Amino acid sequence: MKKKLLRIVSVVILLIVAVLVAIPFFLEAKIGDIIKNNVNNNVNATLDFSNADLSLFSSFPNASVRFDEVRLVNKIPFEGDTLFEAKEVSLSMGIMQLFKRTNEPIAIKTLKLENALLHIKVDKEENANYDIAIESAETTQEELNTADGFTFNLESYEIINSKILYDDFATGIHLEVDEMNHKGTGDLSLEQSELDTHTDALVTFEMDSTNYLNKNKVKLDALIGINLNDNKYAFLKNEALLNQLPLVFDGFVKINEESQEVDISFKTPSSDFKNFLAVIPETYSKNSTNVHTTGDFVVAGRFNGIVDDLHIPKFDIKINSDNASFKYPDLPKSVRNIFIDVLIKNETGITEDTYVNINKASFMIDEDKFNLTSTISELMGNTKVKAYIIGKMNFANLEKAYPVPSGLSLKGLLDVDIATAFDMATIERKQYENTQTEGEMGLSGFEYNSPEIPNPVLIESTALTFNPKTVILKELIGSTGKTDFNVSGTIHNFLGYLFNDEKVEGNFNLDSNTFALNDFMVENVTDDSGGGNLSNGQSTDKIKIPSFLDASFNASANTVLYDNIALRNVQGNLKIKDEKAILSDMTSNLFDGKVSFSGEVSTKSDTPTFAMKLGMDQLHIGETFEALELFKVLAPIAQVLKGNFSSDISLSGNLTDDFTPDLLSLTGDILANVLTREISAEKAPILSSLDSKLDFIDLEKLNLKELKTKLSFKEGLVSVKPFTINYNDIAINVDGSHTFDKKMDYRATLRVPAKYLGKDINALISRIDDRSLDSLTIPVTANIGGLYNSPEVTTDLTSGIKNLTSQLIEIEKQKLVNKGKDKAKDLIGDILSKNGTEKDTTESSNDLKNEAKEVLGNILGGNKKTDTVTTNKDTLATKKEGDAVKETAKDILGGLFGRKKKEEAKKDSVN
Repeated sequence: MKKKLLRIVSVVILLIVAVLVAIPFFLEAKIGDIIKNNVNNNVNATLDFSNADLSLFSSFPNASVRFDEVRLVNKIPFEGDTLFEAKEVSLSMGIMQLFKRTNEPIAIKTLKLENALLHIKVDKEENANYDIAIESAETTQEELNTADGFTFNLESYEIINSKILYDDFATGIHLEVDEMNHKGTGDLSLEQSELDTHTDALVTFEMDSTNYLNKNKVKLDALIGINLNDNKYAFLKNEALLNQLPLVFDGFVKINEESQEVDISFKTPSSDFKNFLAVIPETYSKNSTNVHTTGDFVVAGRFNGIVDDLHIPKFDIKINSDNASFKYPDLPKSVRNIFIDVLIKNETGITEDTYVNINKASFMIDEDKFNLTSTISELMGNTKVKAYIIGKMNFANLEKAYPVPSGLSLKGLLDVDIATAFDMATIERKQYENTQTEGEMGLSGFEYNSPEIPNPVLIESTALTFNPKTVILKELIGSTGKTDFNVSGTIHNFLGYLFNDEKVEGNFNLDSNTFALNDFMVENVTDDSGGGNLSNGQSTDKIKIPSFLDASFNASANTVLYDNIALRNVQGNLKIKDEKAILSDMTSNLFDGKVSFSGEVSTKSDTPTFAMKLGMDQLHIGETFEALELFKVLAPIAQVLKGNFSSDISLSGNLTDDFTPDLLSLTGDILANVLTREISAEKAPILSSLDSKLDFIDLEKLNLKELKTKLSFKEGLVSVKPFTINYNDIAINVDGSHTFDKKMDYRATLRVPAKYLGKDINALISRIDDRSLDSLTIPVTANIGGLYNSPEVTTDLTSGIKNLTSQLIEIEKQKLVNKGKDKAKDLIGDILSKNGTEKDTTESSNDLKNEAKEVLGNILGGNKKTDTVTTNKDTLATKKEGDAVKETAKDILGGLFGRKKKEEAKKDSVN
């Protein structure tokens, strides 16, 4: 019987386990559908998650559900914005909750969020992205107790490593709660319960571009009494730490249908002045545990009143310290006579009526004293400020009394006496003349050294005078690295820059003996981009044009240094605006010549850009091409020239982080006029290669007087417009292109006189004996390819000489033919003139025939000699040419004899 019972129990247990294992496979899809349907049907947003995992074992006897990659995305008017997302959301509930119908709410017992982000936004029209509930015509009390398909009968909840962002663009408030870990336990299903919570986070708070908290540590242990019947939440036992400042508080928050009631008070549990050091972030205050302090520091306040659409709680916050001091044990000096009397108050509950009174804030280090008094009213409206600052401070004493950041070194004497009164509406309208700011500030012997800058900044002296309209910078004399500077000028909107996020507007004069651009570069990350950049993957320096400047500088510098380039006597105007430097009327001496330039450089985008026009007059070629990488790339052949050049250059493109041109981005033109008569052929393999192909020319003796050429370049290709140079009586036309990596494609066309082409050609010309051949030329083309350092040169000289030989042969042939005609005509003319005196026709005819034979024999005999010469030399007329002469002679004689026969017949007819 026992064995049978044991078997039955075992089977039942196995069935239960099997059911527990099988249920998740059937219900996971259902859970996901229930949640998505309930949420998406009730909110103006879309809920989605990548996976839903149901387990009945991990939290037995409860069921647990885990959702991965959860996102809640807004619809209009914040369409596409993510209101909430989490890497993981875990819920637990009673197992029977799984068997409820799809439209029934599920009671949740525990909730855990991990790596979550809640981003709340309120736009300028005061629309809130969290206002996503879909309103229905009828809402029952039961529906009010449910939320998106759930009832929260929570016993515990936990938020792990999460973040809350609040951006209110209507009021300019930004709140950030980062690295937040929060947990609470309590039975929220009861009408009255207690919730025990613990919170750690970093809090940042900013309002109207003013930062009040920056990643300040906040720790809160709070026991909250919850009364669900009255919707009242009371702070029963609560302790907080702001950085290391302890606060205790009590009171309550009651949620009504149209408003909330608030009554909360807080204070520091002790009055030790260490409380003040605890307010300062640890990064700046270091460890204040062993700091010796005297005096007190007390913070106390209260919030009470109604919160609704028109009101905030009234509040009264007091911060006081009376004749306190502190001294760090490892520093030689103390800060003493510390007085703080600050009141932050709102007596009406109207936001605009908030005000701050700094009745006194003063301290001393040695005999240096600093004091501030101020009244700030209508803090959340048209803020009105009255302030008076007076004091003297030796900055060197600061690091002797207070732990400044490592590597930061300060020296100098500050003397300030300034009073100001203004309201923000006046500042926003830029009516600075309606403000009241007067006084003076001076700084001398100032030295600032930090790892963030390449060289210490030394301020010998500076003096500013404040008046309602402007701030006059009388002088700012200083140096950094090799650079010295003396700046004076006027700032037109100093208050707008301080309080209204405006750019500094002003006009300045800048004088410098030496101004080295490298002194203002900061270290940047390693650039491995390669390509056309000149950085070669090295760690580079980066210059960024200040975004806060809208100023004009009349600049004058004896020397401006950039890398290995020294510009002398630099003068002109520099306009800085919108992260762009605009240069105009700039002039300088460079490489024994003069340079004028204008253009602009912009660092507004991630890739700096520039556009520049330069005029160069009488610059030394050697120094220019040795120092400027750009010229080496654009015109490598120019390195062989000696002398000076003048040029007009227009170019634009991108810059690398160290402000060298990104070659592959360059576009522009160069018009150059070279003033030189000398060439260093040994520096140019291209000239050696040409010399070896053209042995009749010495390229070092080229006539480069008034050489002018024009280059254009784009996307790594330099095109050279055709230009002509001369060598003795040889004109050389050059054109072509090369790439930035010095691959060449050039043509040099030479008009070569025939006399340079060898003794055979010259002998042939001499034999022809024609003065017109002295100017005879042939075109010879040299094609230049390959690389600049290893050129490939080919010419058509051989084919040119062959063509010339054929041309000369044709000239001689024609000359011989003409010579034969002339000789025959002359001899026959003599015969005819003799014949006119003969009386006997028969004798005359016979004599004429005999003389003609003699003439013809002489001509034919002469042609035989010519044929022999032609055959022997193989460069003169062939035997056919002699036959042509013979035929010509026959034609002449035939004509003559025919005419003679006609004349005799005519005489016989008359007789």
